[in-house]
Amino acid sequence: MNTRTLLIYLVLVLVCKSSGALAQNDSLAAECPPPENGDSLTQSEFLSRLAHECRYDRLLLPTYQTGGVVYVHASAYVYFIQPAEAHDLNFKLHFLLQLRWTDERLAYKLLSPHRTKIIGESDLRQKIWVPHLYMSNEQSSSVMGTDSKDVLISIAPDGEVLFSRRMQAVLYCWMNLQKFPFDEQVCAMNLESWKYNASSLRMMWERENPMRLSTELHLTEYSLLDSWTNESVVKGDIINMRLGGTGNYSALRFTFKLGREVGYYLMDYFIPSMMIVAMSWVTFWLQADASAPRITLGTSTMLSFITLASSQAKTLPKVSYIKASEIWFLACTGFIFSALVEFAFVNTIWRRKKIVNLKKVNSKYILKSTLTPRLARKELQKELQSSPQLTKSRSCSSLQRESSTDPAGPAYNNYLTVHSFPSSAINLPTITTQSYDELIAGPNNNQAASHCSEGSDDSPPKHHTWTTMTPQEIATWIDKRSRIIFPLAFVFFNIIYWTFVYCL
Repeated sequence: MNTRTLLIYLVLVLVCKSSGALAQNDSLAAECPPPENGDSLTQSEFLSRLAHECRYDRLLLPTYQTGGVVYVHASAYVYFIQPAEAHDLNFKLHFLLQLRWTDERLAYKLLSPHRTKIIGESDLRQKIWVPHLYMSNEQSSSVMGTDSKDVLISIAPDGEVLFSRRMQAVLYCWMNLQKFPFDEQVCAMNLESWKYNASSLRMMWERENPMRLSTELHLTEYSLLDSWTNESVVKGDIINMRLGGTGNYSALRFTFKLGREVGYYLMDYFIPSMMIVAMSWVTFWLQADASAPRITLGTSTMLSFITLASSQAKTLPKVSYIKASEIWFLACTGFIFSALVEFAFVNTIWRRKKIVNLKKVNSKYILKSTLTPRLARKELQKELQSSPQLTKSRSCSSLQRESSTDPAGPAYNNYLTVHSFPSSAINLPTITTQSYDELIAGPNNNQAASHCSEGSDDSPPKHHTWTTMTPQEIATWIDKRSRIIFPLAFVFFNIIYWTFVYCL
């Protein structure tokens, strides 16, 4: 081969190589288009070049080359809070979540000087890196509306990314119901990093207005007392299955304090229960032997109150501790039940046949005489009858009732008898019972009558005396005292109860 042929061959080889390199460069340019001259391109064209996979990997952190920490600033705008459901231990929240961070790979200040901002929706979210966050106390959540409408992303020329999403979430709120319905609940929304630990990603609240509440936000059962934000870290390990492994993970918390409005419970539970308890006291003004109306009134008030209490208990979870509402209902049930027991007690006394001897007409001796067993009363009666030192005299009220023409007086044996002890008698009198006929046939009947005609003596008695009351008088006496004792006890309970729920 001569020299001329060799030169031609070399030229042809060089031409072929140069054409191949040009073709390869054209192929590379077609696969990875350059982002220069961005002002001449549309937003979609420029963004497809800027975030092309040949130069941008959305799976890597913005600081993967420098090894720094990505700071994600968060803020939220709450425009709806549904009152917490006590039986479900949760609440519903509608809010706009906004995240802000810087991704220098998306800076286009030099590539497109006249472009002020790139705005996109869910399609843009699929092209860039977005932090993976989740709500740790979430029961359920969703993006409100359509994805293209309620997800918004904007990129500034310096690479600052602003990510906004409108969401609704049902979040758990572990309530303390010991003072229900006078309780105050503290509920929170917890945002945590799922994939990256605190050495790679750090979450922070915005310094100004991190959590804003809508001016039209209104609650029904609760009132918003206070709200605050804080930043923290949570420890990750294999147990809670963090993708980043062990270490500390950045977390944000928005906490708000709710106070329950008690107006509904006052009108629907407390005031009606007070009226039902007061209704049970009407039996004290009925005669002790009126069994039918007193039993009907007592049982009807008890059943009405149980129905009222059960309707309120259905809205609460079954917790192991006692709530303030349960203390109220138990106390009211005790008052109504005590009124029924009082009726059974006075009705039993009313049906007794023999009169009761008392040292004095007061609570101590009346209750002692009524609660003494029947066998003990008989033994005391025999001892009294065998005592030779006891003399009997009739009281003025007994003689006047005996001479009265009113048929109701003798029918109920409604009289008092006074017995005198000599000075040599023992200091403690003996209590006994005697029938009406025995007292009428007593030897000192005329003497007592003459004593009544002489008039009253204001001088103090010189001898120990004991009086006799009929069972009907004792039953009436107990009913009269119950008209005062039961309301006073209920007022005293209310003072203690309302002091506890509002001052402690």
